[in-house]
Amino acid sequence: MMRPALSTAAAGLLRSLLARAGIDRDRILLTEFRSVDWQSLTFIGERHEISLRLPARDSASLVARLADRLEDVEWNIPGQIVADIALDGSPIETADGSVILNIEALTIAE
Repeated sequence: MMRPALSTAAAGLLRSLLARAGIDRDRILLTEFRSVDWQSLTFIGERHEISLRLPARDSASLVARLADRLEDVEWNIPGQIVADIALDGSPIETADGSVILNIEALTIAE
């Protein structure tokens, strides 16, 4: 059985992050998105690793918009709860002025 490229939780999380950026989706490059199944004794979910490349123009404001109080955001992903989300390290500025943001998250099925 083929597994979709992104699960429902992963796709919802990506849509929510892109909406939080507040710019056209084609201005942010998704360079990597990995999800693995996760479970505890009482919960089932997924752990996500996301890498986004933000354009040189507006990169400082985009980083601020995406990263500011990231862990306090009320995410609206149907059927999912974002139990944990944070930047994985500091933003990385590349030679062309663009910035790479690495984000880790844990979603749990409601």
